[in-house]
Amino acid sequence: MVPPNKTVPVQAASDRPPTRITALLEDVLGCKWSWSILRAIHTGTVRPGQMERAIPGLSTKVLNERLRKLVAHGVLEKTEFPELPPHVEYGFTELGNKFLAVLQQIEALERDRAQQGAPADGPRPAGSTRR
Repeated sequence: MVPPNKTVPVQAASDRPPTRITALLEDVLGCKWSWSILRAIHTGTVRPGQMERAIPGLSTKVLNERLRKLVAHGVLEKTEFPELPPHVEYGFTELGNKFLAVLQQIEALERDRAQQGAPADGPRPAGSTRR
């Protein structure tokens, strides 16, 4: 127990190393393409060429980079087919399915806020202006 006249230093969140899930959230939510890629895979678009055609503006370079990161995070698994011509497909891992459910809840919160008339990016402090 801490005496009433003493304070206990609290470790700031920025001082703590990110957990695997925190790093995953930051990486996926911080990239405008990751959620689109995950949504495409969820709807059955599992091959990179299909994803490129299904997601307007997504370049091959960015698609490959994001797929590599999502595989590295353990959200997606890559299956290579040694056929002629060879091809690959991506699917969700067990973690990926759980993570998808979290992202769908976030999306539901956004829809609820939009229906309530709240600004998409949250309330603004008094006196602030939109940029």
